[in-house]
Amino acid sequence: MVNIKTLDSTESDFWQKLEVLLAWDSASDTKISDIVKEILEQVKARGDDAVIEYSQRFDRVGAQTVSELEIPLSRAQAALKSIPDEQRQALQAAAARVRSYHEHQKQDSWTYTEEDGTVLGQQVTPIDRAGLYVPGGKAAYPSSVLMNAIPAKVAGVSELIMVVPTPDDDVNDLVLAAAAIAGVDRIFAIGGAQAVAALAYGTETIPQVDKIVGPGNIYVATAKAMVFGTVGIDMIAGPSEILVICDGKTDPDWIAMDLFSQAEHDEDAQSILVSPDKEFLEQVQAAIEKLLPTMEREVIIATSLNERGALIHVKDLDEAIEVANFIAPEHLELSVEDPMIMAKKIRHAGAIFMGRYTAEALGDYCAGPNHVLPTSRTARFSSPLGVYDFQKRSSLIQVSEQGAQTLGQIASVLARGESLTAHARSAEYRLKD
Repeated sequence: MVNIKTLDSTESDFWQKLEVLLAWDSASDTKISDIVKEILEQVKARGDDAVIEYSQRFDRVGAQTVSELEIPLSRAQAALKSIPDEQRQALQAAAARVRSYHEHQKQDSWTYTEEDGTVLGQQVTPIDRAGLYVPGGKAAYPSSVLMNAIPAKVAGVSELIMVVPTPDDDVNDLVLAAAAIAGVDRIFAIGGAQAVAALAYGTETIPQVDKIVGPGNIYVATAKAMVFGTVGIDMIAGPSEILVICDGKTDPDWIAMDLFSQAEHDEDAQSILVSPDKEFLEQVQAAIEKLLPTMEREVIIATSLNERGALIHVKDLDEAIEVANFIAPEHLELSVEDPMIMAKKIRHAGAIFMGRYTAEALGDYCAGPNHVLPTSRTARFSSPLGVYDFQKRSSLIQVSEQGAQTLGQIASVLARGESLTAHARSAEYRLKD
């Protein structure tokens, strides 16, 4: 039985109720933080020895050295050949679409020359080495490999190191096949906080990277937060979210299943439907009750919908947009007559799925845009993972002799105003008498 919350924008405490619904504490507890801190310190101090000890303890691997945990690229190529044709073709088609989309994101260097000959610009270069964390164990996420690895390679990252836990030495061929397609350079069968530490600090066997991307459990997320500053990270992702705005003219079964598609991730996932049509909300609720017993993850979906889901009635679609911009959802479906016009009014969303036929699940796998998206309202200030996350920008400044006269005078005045005499004199030395 699903007792999904119903909210109405006409209620005096609507916005307070909405805030309570959205609240999610992303901070790990002290016990987890202490465990992760110890792992990071041990790997930083003892390198390979600590990594293999933690891998044996947590993932029950049989290897005695970290070198044994490196999976040869030939093994990944073999996996690509061994998986069923249907899976291989689907992976290749998805990879091609993801690569094509991300090619459009690539930024180029630029310069311009001022009248006095001064040249200013920006030089864009890729990160040298990136680390990709891929969840392992019971679940396999080849789509995560494609979404994280392909933008890195499009950006020009020269070496991409993938880590994936293999509990009980169980290696997933689909994940390896995706790594082969995406062009991953090295693969290590390690996971958890010890994998994040190895990538952040480097060990005798695993090279230090410049940035770590990819999802993981609470230990991985906590480790990523702790190593930030030593290396870059993509984001600290919270539970998956979907917000659907519907005008009441889409099949209620479709919308119910779209809500399920996020709710099945885990009990903390959040699925919300907003509509000005109260009768349609009731039809979707009926569809949820009808379809839920057919789902393999029925218990997880029910828990997610009961704990964090909602059906929200608003007075019109303009108010639905206001609600959406407040929620700043990871995934936003605009299941309305003219979604393009509505999309232009959306200020905060990780990805916007427009039209009745654009199921969010298509974005997870093969539409092309990245499925690594900001969660927990962080779409207010952050963006999807992209090629730009693997590129750095350096400012270019070449001041001409003539330009030094003008800029030197300005710098001198400002520097002396800040009592930084050496700054001022450095600029003044280049002034003509």
